[in-house]
Amino acid sequence: GSEVEFPVLMLRDEEGVKVGNPYLEGVKVVGRIVNQGRGEKIIVFKFKRRKNYRRKMGHRQYYTWVRIEGIKEVQNGA
Repeated sequence: GSEVEFPVLMLRDEEGVKVGNPYLEGVKVVGRIVNQGRGEKIIVFKFKRRKNYRRKMGHRQYYTWVRIEGIKEVQNGA
């Protein structure tokens, strides 16, 4: 699959905890897309008693599986 990068909100290492505002500069999480698909069907059923009102709907959520390969430091001058 293709490679994806995510921004980092917080990083903990030997030096301590760093919190971004909203993201940390110079740090990215690198992953690779493994699979894309749809989850199992969820049935949504609404009804109102004694009113002959019934609605049945299904929903399947899209998902993307990502394998995290590591945390990469990015040089700001590159």
